Amino acid sequence: MQLTAKLAAILPEQTGNGKNGTWKKQDIIVETDGQYPKKVCISLWGEKYDRNLLKIGSKLTISFDIESREFNGKWYTDVKGWKVEGDKQSDSSAYSHESESFSPPVFESDRESIISNDGCPF
Repeated sequence: MQLTAKLAAILPEQTGNGKNGTWKKQDIIVETDGQYPKKVCISLWGEKYDRNLLKIGSKLTISFDIESREFNGKWYTDVKGWKVEGDKQSDSSAYSHESESFSPPVFESDRESIISNDGCPF
């Protein structure tokens, strides 16, 4: 699948060690166009993207897969990006996140549902 959207936020990079060695994951939040814009969190794994393309406000075309998995009777869905391209006509006023301090976005519609009854944030 493919999506063209504006980059709204860049979350901190996560790293760790697994049975196959060290891994890296970068989560980004993009916002779609249209009458009812939607925000989507997309995970970028490893080095499969150009970090220079990740500028807040820039238009990106992202190829991705959606995958769901079950854990302890609950289902979790991931949106995993495998290709990121910059839009040729993207806004030149976009800026890099590296010069800013990070504060995680909280969307108005999510304020009351951040933590569920069982303490799980999703």
